[in-house]
Amino acid sequence: MDKAKSKTVIVIVGMPGAGKSLASSVAAKRGVPVFVSGDIIRAEAKRRNLTPSKENIGRIMLKIREEEGMGAVAKRLAPLIDKIDGNIFVYEGARNIEEIEELNKKYSVFTIAIHASPKSRFQRLLKRGRSDRPRNWADFLERDERELKVGVGKLIAIADRVVENEDTKNDLKRRTARLLKLLRN
Repeated sequence: MDKAKSKTVIVIVGMPGAGKSLASSVAAKRGVPVFVSGDIIRAEAKRRNLTPSKENIGRIMLKIREEEGMGAVAKRLAPLIDKIDGNIFVYEGARNIEEIEELNKKYSVFTIAIHASPKSRFQRLLKRGRSDRPRNWADFLERDERELKVGVGKLIAIADRVVENEDTKNDLKRRTARLLKLLRN
């Protein structure tokens, strides 16, 4: 990490249902401010008076990147980070390299990819019960394809660290806590 930059953003990436939220909750419990890509997209849907259905969220995710560039979500994140005192933050759910490049203009950036198999991710998404959950396997694959189209696969491939999430929730929490401890030192 670049010590010349006063703030560090730990970017947690992964496919839908991989465990990004669980990993970022570990940071939040340790007092690290967490920003979520999906919250920024949902806020934009609300601003445009759209219900946060999976179709609308998917369309908005693509639309703001089309209108403002691939780093659009990170551009919206920077003012939120700048408002908060502190030197370490978590950004959960970056989707492409351009977002990392955007954040790197102002902050030190360290990426952690959370990885889980498609079968595990599908089951988690069904249990989660959010409005954007897949209705079936084809729906799940369509969402994965949309995520890959905006560049999340490349981002996972270049992550500074990869954390596997095929075991229990506590295993992921433990692995994430260990990594956060290393990064904070």
